[in-house]
Amino acid sequence: MYNPIFAFAIALITSIGLTPAAAQIALRLDIIDHPGPRKVHRRAVPLLGSLAIYTGAVLAFLLFIDGSSRNQVIVILAGASLLFIVGILDDRGLLHHQVKLMVAMPLAGLILIASGIHFTIFASSAMYLGSSFLAFFLDYIITLLWVVGITAAFSILDHMDGLCAGVAAVAAAFVLLFAGISGQILVGILAASIFGASLGFLTWNFSPAKIFMGDGGAMFLGFMMATLGLKLRFPELPQVINLMIPILILGVPIFDTTLVTISRMRRGLVPFASPGKDHTAHRLANLGLGHRDSVLVLYMLGILFGMLALLLTWFSVWQTYILASVMFALAFLVICILEKAPYERQ
Repeated sequence: MYNPIFAFAIALITSIGLTPAAAQIALRLDIIDHPGPRKVHRRAVPLLGSLAIYTGAVLAFLLFIDGSSRNQVIVILAGASLLFIVGILDDRGLLHHQVKLMVAMPLAGLILIASGIHFTIFASSAMYLGSSFLAFFLDYIITLLWVVGITAAFSILDHMDGLCAGVAAVAAAFVLLFAGISGQILVGILAASIFGASLGFLTWNFSPAKIFMGDGGAMFLGFMMATLGLKLRFPELPQVINLMIPILILGVPIFDTTLVTISRMRRGLVPFASPGKDHTAHRLANLGLGHRDSVLVLYMLGILFGMLALLLTWFSVWQTYILASVMFALAFLVICILEKAPYERQ
């Protein structure tokens, strides 16, 4: 675990140190988030924290990844860098926002698939489908949906001070823990780097935020967490548990995206094309928690999901199905409750 520890430290120090410089660059380039009707901040804030997050994480990747894994890391960084660049262009107002969802995110997912990083849900049971081609095709589709979904979830999660960075840090910390348990050094180094970079940026981004990460940072973190979810594996555990672990670790962005999607569709809106103050944190704040406490509640929820994922390693298959059913029912109930909570409608 020495390399992951050093990777964490390098990413943390680099992210903390570069964030003030990133803020100055954002001011000079006019990459600034101004107050508006769907914003919670009331003053202009620099919008280039992604530069510090990206640099800290990538520096740690490249310093501590050994030669046998370097090619795979370069492929992962190709997809992550694509989204980082597209996000910055979007923050600067140089791209239509749908380019991210319809072009950049699927392309980044295809880069992963082409490199051999994908689900093997159907491939492991190809004999029952009667076609190995169909099995791999379905796995590729599920992988693409996962990468686009998680990346988009983090992109729209970046709507309140400290929320996206903190949720990413919690999730990366649990991936690092699981990687240590399973002996996955590459996954451990990647997770440690994301953990350090997110935590370092959070020191400047927690309420009241002095800088925002912007879409470049949010999509970079989302893509990296989606990739780590694909790579985190326990060969000795049943497939259903292997699937549930990353879903639980990323439970907060998944739940928030589900809530927003259902809520906006019920109102006749296109989920990812109709931004507004109707996310989980917004609704919790309107119930009286306030912005900072709402973010802290979601941190705690992320920790709870991570602990449940740890418990799964001792569960049997039928116990896992019971837990999944209970959590699905609870999630549906909470969505119904939050739909009745006050929020600003688009």
